[in-house]
Amino acid sequence: MSREQPEHMTWFKSSYSGTSGGDCVEVAVDRNAVHVRDSKERRGPALRFSAAGWSAFVAGARARG
Repeated sequence: MSREQPEHMTWFKSSYSGTSGGDCVEVAVDRNAVHVRDSKERRGPALRFSAAGWSAFVAGARARG
């Protein structure tokens, strides 16, 4: 995990997130990585995935969902 969240990144909330304020994640993509953070803790730590790591993570989540 990394606390590094450059100001230039644009964060997107998951399309599966509702408006009730529950558990939500935000994702930002730069040329080197995919960053994921808790939408309620924007200054907190963020996960940083390589492109291949992100693809594997999403594939695993889909297989379980």
